[in-house]
Amino acid sequence: MLPFPTRLPLLSVLITGLLLLACTPSSGDSDAPETDPGVDLPTAVADTATFAGGCFWCMEPPYDKVDGVEATISGFSGGSMETPSYKEVAYGKTNHTESVQVIYDSTKVSYKRLLRIYWHNVDPFDGTGQFCDRGSQYRPAIFAHNAEQRRLAKKSTSTVAAQFSTPIAVEIHDYKAFYAAKKYHQNYYKKNLGEYKNYRQGCGRDARLEEIWGDAAGGDAPLSR
Repeated sequence: MLPFPTRLPLLSVLITGLLLLACTPSSGDSDAPETDPGVDLPTAVADTATFAGGCFWCMEPPYDKVDGVEATISGFSGGSMETPSYKEVAYGKTNHTESVQVIYDSTKVSYKRLLRIYWHNVDPFDGTGQFCDRGSQYRPAIFAHNAEQRRLAKKSTSTVAAQFSTPIAVEIHDYKAFYAAKKYHQNYYKKNLGEYKNYRQGCGRDARLEEIWGDAAGGDAPLSR
């Protein structure tokens, strides 16, 4: 059993909170929602996965570089409010959590691989937020779209849990709905690379991932060691 990794110093997190507005836009967020990812895949191979791993800006890049992933969409899932606004979610008024929806070609990439990528990009021990982003609106979760996804998600959770002595906080829920965030948030890391890098570094995301996962941080290496 691996010990629970040491957390980042509290002072670092507090300073980050003062310097950054977390996963929050620095300019107007008035564009219309982007609900159509523009993906044209045959029904037989098109599939969808939905994950919550803290700031959705940071959950798009790990999947976008995978062959077979056709699109990633930042948005919200897990709550009951329909068509929530970003501010409503950010202020914790909806019970939604920031999520990323992955549209993929199931003949090129498996859901099992998407799960490996997911785990290596989250802090699996923190159910009250992720990294410097605090609150239930940043809680980690896997939203299963069908029974097979739920089975694989539970299996991967057990595999991860066997490696650590600290309980896994990531929850598995049946998928119910997903609401895309406005265009400002889509592909934020491509459109605002400098700000994205500053936010990601200041939030301590990569440092924490390396602390937990070592060389596997951010990647899709096998979950078992």
